[in-house]
Amino acid sequence: MATAPHEQEAHLPITLADIEAAADAIRGQVVETPTLESRTLGAMLGARVFLKFENLQFTAAYKERGALNKLLSLSAEERARGVIAMSAGNHAQGLAYHARRLGVPATIVMPRPTPLTKVQQTESHEAHVVLHGESLEEATAHAIQLADRRGLTFVHPFDDPKIMAGQGTVALEMLAQQPGLDTLVIPIGGGGLISGCAVAAHALRPDLEVVGVQADLYPSMKAAVCGEPLRGDGETLAEGIAVKQPGKLTIPVVQRHVAEILLVAERDMERAVALLLEIEKTVVEGAGAAGLAAMLAHPRRFRGRNVGLVLCGGNIDTRLLANVLLRDLARSGRLARLRIRLKDRPGQLFGVARIFNDQHVNILEVSHHRIFTGLPAKGLITDIECETRGPEHLDRLIEALRGAGYEVSRVEMA
Repeated sequence: MATAPHEQEAHLPITLADIEAAADAIRGQVVETPTLESRTLGAMLGARVFLKFENLQFTAAYKERGALNKLLSLSAEERARGVIAMSAGNHAQGLAYHARRLGVPATIVMPRPTPLTKVQQTESHEAHVVLHGESLEEATAHAIQLADRRGLTFVHPFDDPKIMAGQGTVALEMLAQQPGLDTLVIPIGGGGLISGCAVAAHALRPDLEVVGVQADLYPSMKAAVCGEPLRGDGETLAEGIAVKQPGKLTIPVVQRHVAEILLVAERDMERAVALLLEIEKTVVEGAGAAGLAAMLAHPRRFRGRNVGLVLCGGNIDTRLLANVLLRDLARSGRLARLRIRLKDRPGQLFGVARIFNDQHVNILEVSHHRIFTGLPAKGLITDIECETRGPEHLDRLIEALRGAGYEVSRVEMA
C-alpha cells in the first residue's frame, strides 16, 4: 500500500515541519504521555511491545492534541465568534475542554442517541450541546449549517491539516521516548491520527513500518485506499473508529505511508481490552485496544519486532467494561455455565453440589428448568454458573460429573 518514501510530499496536506510546529504550540498544555514496554504482553506475543498511554490525557484521549492545535491557529476574531464541531465522543470533550481554557465559545452537535453520560461530560466543559439527527452524518450536516449561519469556525474531527498535525505529535513523542521502535500500529477511524503519525515517523525514520487497524465492521479506510465501495455498519466495541466515510485529506496520506491495514474482530478487541486491564492495570476503550487486538489476531505478522501501540483513548462505559471482562472470563474458562440433566427426586442437586465441592469449584448461580424442556415430566435441567481456575480445572469438573453418571454439556457463548 505505501509508496516509496523518496516520493515528493508536496501533494500531502501536512509535513514534518507542521507537526513539529504543532508540538511547539501545544507543549505544556497537553500531557506528554509515557511510552512504556509491556514485558508480559511481549512474552505472550513474541515481540517487544511498547504502549503509548494516550488514555492518560485529561479527557482520556489523544483528540486533545489536534483540537488544541486548531484552536491555537485561529485569529482573535475567529476565537471571539466561537467554534463548532460534530462529535459523539472524544473530539467533543477535547475541543470543549481546551476551548474553555482559552476562552473560546464552543458548540458541539451530537446525534440524539448519544449516551447521556457523554453529553454531560461535554457540557461539564461549558460547551453548548445541540442534539440533532439520528446519525453522525445528520449531526455533521447540521453543524455545518449552524457554522455558516452563525459565523462559527467548524472544527472537523480528522479532515483538517491542523488536526492531523496535532495528532502527529503522538509519534514524535513515541520515537523520542523509544528510538528503537521499528513498527507503529495505529487505529484508524477517519484517519487523522495515523496520517499525522505516519508523516512524522517516515520523515524521521523512513525504514519504520506503519500499520493501521480497523474494526472489521467498519473497514472504510481500507476500502477507500483500495478503491472499493465504502461500507460500515453494526454495533462495535470500537465506536471511536466506527467511521463510514474517511477523510478526503487523510486518504492520500494513508495510501502513501501506511504499509497495511489490518481488520480485527469484536472478539479480539474484547480480549485486548481485558488484557490491558488485567496485565497493565489500565482502562482503554475499544478503539484504544485495536492495536493490541491486531497483534493478537496476527501474531506472526509482528513476531520479533519492536512494536509501538497507541492506546488512543480510555473512555469506555463502566457497564460495557464490566460486560467485556465477564465475557473474557467466560471465554477463558474461568467462568462457565454447565447444563446438567437430573432426575426429579430428592438429593440430586446435593450430589452435584458435592462434586463441585470436591473439585474446589465455586458455584455462583443455580437455575432449574422443569417446564420448558424436551425432557419427560420426571426429568429436569439444571444450569449452574461456576468459577474455575481455568480450562483444565473446568475439564476435570466435567469429567468428575460424567464419571458420577450425570449428563453434562457446556452452554457456549456466541
